[in-house]
Amino acid sequence: MTNRRLSNSTLQALPAPVAVPRYGRNQIVPGIVHLGVGAFHRAHQAAYIDDCLAAGETGWGIVGVSLRRADTRDALAPQDGLYSLAVRSSDSESLRVVGSIPSMLVAPEDPGAVLTALTDPRTLIVTLTITEKAYLRAAGGGLDAAHPDIVHDLANPQLPRTAHGFLVESLARRRAAGIQPFTVLCCDNLPANGATLHRLLVEFAALRGTRLAASGDADLARHIADEVAFPSSMVDRIVPATTDGDRARISSQLGVEDAWPVMTEPFCQWVVEDDFPAGRPAWEKFGVTMVGDVGPFEDMKLRLLNGSHSAIAYLGLLSGHETVDRAFADPAIRQFVDQLWAEAIPTLPKDAGLETADYTAQLAQRFSNTALAHRTAQIANDGSQKLPQRILASAMERIEAGAVPEHLTLVVAAWIAACEARGKTLPENHFTDPLDTALAALGRRQLPTAEMVAAVFDLAGFAKGHTERQALIELVAAHIAHLRIDGLTLAFAALGIRSEKS
Repeated sequence: MTNRRLSNSTLQALPAPVAVPRYGRNQIVPGIVHLGVGAFHRAHQAAYIDDCLAAGETGWGIVGVSLRRADTRDALAPQDGLYSLAVRSSDSESLRVVGSIPSMLVAPEDPGAVLTALTDPRTLIVTLTITEKAYLRAAGGGLDAAHPDIVHDLANPQLPRTAHGFLVESLARRRAAGIQPFTVLCCDNLPANGATLHRLLVEFAALRGTRLAASGDADLARHIADEVAFPSSMVDRIVPATTDGDRARISSQLGVEDAWPVMTEPFCQWVVEDDFPAGRPAWEKFGVTMVGDVGPFEDMKLRLLNGSHSAIAYLGLLSGHETVDRAFADPAIRQFVDQLWAEAIPTLPKDAGLETADYTAQLAQRFSNTALAHRTAQIANDGSQKLPQRILASAMERIEAGAVPEHLTLVVAAWIAACEARGKTLPENHFTDPLDTALAALGRRQLPTAEMVAAVFDLAGFAKGHTERQALIELVAAHIAHLRIDGLTLAFAALGIRSEKS
């Protein structure tokens, strides 16, 4: 194996089957700053932008920003920002080198450089994939003003740590310099993600305005509320974590080393609300669906794909399945997922033209993809932040409609049980959650089951203020009781599902 790295200088020597950028990378102009350059962004938005660049829209290069760690920058900098995207199905794999991220910044190392990129007049769009927990919402959904990073950013606007701090400070600087605001495009799995981020930034700017009133910044919140566009979007592509084995296999196929290739599936979807006052790429030419209302697509994806993904993750962990395809091949889990979909589908908009039967059939194929090896532990992370929009929203609507959300509430119970299993039947840090410290303290109290579930709901803000909150707690507690008696065997049996053990 050669020690040469994938780079601009080695690009043309790659084997013929490998697709390479069809444009001069030295002609790229940065038009997008992306916050959160993880594997998903590199498999999704960056690939779409790569298509735009190849079509001659060279003004949309991406400045990638890592808000926490330097690992992605350190891997890609010696490669001139190039990386390979491996599109894998159960029986095939194709390789493509993506070149749409020519530069990367690491925010903790140089927040000033990030602010400079965001303030650059050429930056017309800022996209985000920072994960649900990084939006720093309180239990009620508003901004967590007491979070240490929010407190820091309010006191140190020139040295931000959070996406909120970077966006608001750069918008303030653009306004002061007479530069048009950029459009903020959230690509994370939040309900009404554009409107949600809009609300959080207005809250942050209002708090900042209170502190900085003497500097003439007091009306920044109004400026963001009235003048900055926050279109919503829905993104969908399964992107498992890259393993050392993946790196070795891909590098061998390339004939040069790629320190951080990305694995993904053939399916890719992006639905975007068409509201870009400063301009945008012609995404619709490359498969992006531009719409007036993302809501129905978002609901279908969150409740059918993301909801069943969480179910497969927690049920899979409790059943000893390490990957999604193996868990989905378990007849009991497969039957449960079918029933979960049947329970969630009635909560989707009836008049939006959603083809739920086709969608769930596609999901079944995607979950069965044996090439991805998508780890259940990876999907299990941050359940307290994901379950409200993926599971609980549907459960509350089912109760309001007079139905009993038995399957939806088992997913919540399975999350609690999987958290409790860490350090016992699962490794100590097999997956993580922002509430881990509080959940561990709660576990030490050894409360009766119903009281424990109510306390978890309090900690996570689940169903806060909902009239049927107690009914949800009782359903989850009943599932927990079954899980504690005989694991999933009894929990499934109560739903009419026969597991292999029974």
